Amino acid sequence: MNRENIKCDFAIVGGGLAGGLIALALAKMRPELKIVLIEQGDSFGGNHIWSYFASDILPEHRWLTAPLVTYGWSGYEVRFPAHSRELDNIYYTIESERLDWVLRHSLPSSALMLGREVKAVSPRLVVLDGAQRINAGGVIDVRGAGDLNHLDCGWQKFTGQLMQLSEPHNLTKPIVMDATVEQFDGYRFVYVLPFGMDKIFVEDTYYSDTPAHDARRYRQRIAEYADTNGWKVERVVREESGVLPVVMGGDLENYWASGSGRTAKAGARGAFFQAVTSYSLPDAVRNAIFIAEQPDLDGDKLNMVMRQRAQEHWQNGKFYRMLNRMLFRGADLSDRYKILERFYRLKPGLIERFYAGNTTPGDKARILTGKPPIPIGKAITAIRSKKK
Repeated sequence: MNRENIKCDFAIVGGGLAGGLIALALAKMRPELKIVLIEQGDSFGGNHIWSYFASDILPEHRWLTAPLVTYGWSGYEVRFPAHSRELDNIYYTIESERLDWVLRHSLPSSALMLGREVKAVSPRLVVLDGAQRINAGGVIDVRGAGDLNHLDCGWQKFTGQLMQLSEPHNLTKPIVMDATVEQFDGYRFVYVLPFGMDKIFVEDTYYSDTPAHDARRYRQRIAEYADTNGWKVERVVREESGVLPVVMGGDLENYWASGSGRTAKAGARGAFFQAVTSYSLPDAVRNAIFIAEQPDLDGDKLNMVMRQRAQEHWQNGKFYRMLNRMLFRGADLSDRYKILERFYRLKPGLIERFYAGNTTPGDKARILTGKPPIPIGKAITAIRSKKK
């Protein structure tokens, strides 16, 4: 294996969704640059399924995600004990295998480094295993979350399975939330994506106070859900599990410093996600375009602009973090679903802007007005609560 030192214009540390989108944006918008994308795993994107609404992405940015889409639907459903609804917003899914394929066909092989462990990063240097050095004009770190101890978090944890069925499932649209299931460990819902006529992705999801993840039990509940719906499972094609932070507060400055200090960051490492949903794709697209548009990708300058961007994003997320405190600290475990049930009675445009992280002042007022789904005293106490 060639372990000579490398010189390039820009190095991207981490080949997941955020890093892959940055690489694709640069390849398209700045083809004159020599870039390097470094990933510890043996494929780009890992083992993931990402989904998003058409309204999450600005029309002028959709060229970036369009080649990655593997499935799309004209609308989706939500189901709650006292309320079910269909909404018309177009919904798309990206599979990690597709991201890997597009990266390999969009960038030269010399730009792609797989199976490499990163030992250290700085604004203009990446040190790999074997002491190989990448000297770059700029570096961005997108390797996943930093030290979450600096943030006040609840947790979204899940296990999902893509299942091959012996007969058609008869679903035509995704079920983004099915909260008619029995509630355990906080707010529980099942997420369902119909892939073709006889494949279906079913994910058991929890908004929980703890990050403890019981994949065995979640698999059992997925099997029970499939059985309840009359789906005959021939085999499980793939499985994905995860635990994501649902941020209620914390110290952004120390969180930023915990993830490679003075080096520019994006993705979860830079706290770029929607606080309520832990949804990262819209911000990953916006950041990829923003980075590619920068006239100077010098490592120190990029760190300054991305840090400022993270601070602005954190400030814009204040309302969402307050809602998280209401959900996790204002509602009894068995009643958390009522907050989401009420939310999904609101106007479609408000719901679309919420997912995209573009909630307006009017939206915020509408979300907070009317009869609250939890006692007002508990809600006020939760809003004022701080991490102990």
